[in-house]
Amino acid sequence: MNLLRYGRVCVLGVLLTGLGAASSALAATRIAVLDFELNDLTGITPIPREELERTASLAPLLRAELGKKGYELVEISQAEQAKANSGFGYLYDRPDEAARFGSRLGADIVVVGVIHKPSFLFAYLKVRLANASRAVALGERIVEIKGSAATVTGRGIAQLARQIDTMVQQDKPGE
Repeated sequence: MNLLRYGRVCVLGVLLTGLGAASSALAATRIAVLDFELNDLTGITPIPREELERTASLAPLLRAELGKKGYELVEISQAEQAKANSGFGYLYDRPDEAARFGSRLGADIVVVGVIHKPSFLFAYLKVRLANASRAVALGERIVEIKGSAATVTGRGIAQLARQIDTMVQQDKPGE
């Protein structure tokens, strides 16, 4: 009986050690998530307050999801982002510039996002990732969301966070 209990304790210890190593590897990865920009093609002017609020909520929601995954989040002020961004879509279209900006912030990975809204019925959450230390683009991920409800937006952000996590893990050298 004592031998069985001892075996369980050893197995549990090994599992917890493995989980600790995995989470410390993630915690060592510093991610900067920039505020999303809105590309609204619906033609409504002025842009509805609700759409501006949803756009403003995207980066904080994504930061929270990535934080749950164990990543260390790099703080970015709106003034810093505005200074680095020479115009709409500048950092999104120039991953090398986004990487340099992230490097100055002390980030390993930079996430630049846009919400592309071609219709009232759906929108695309689009992000591009750059490795700041190597100054290379890691790629783009797009998630379609239908509707503007907070739950739909939240599910889209959660899906995006899973895709970002996969991209970051694939970028790890030697793994």
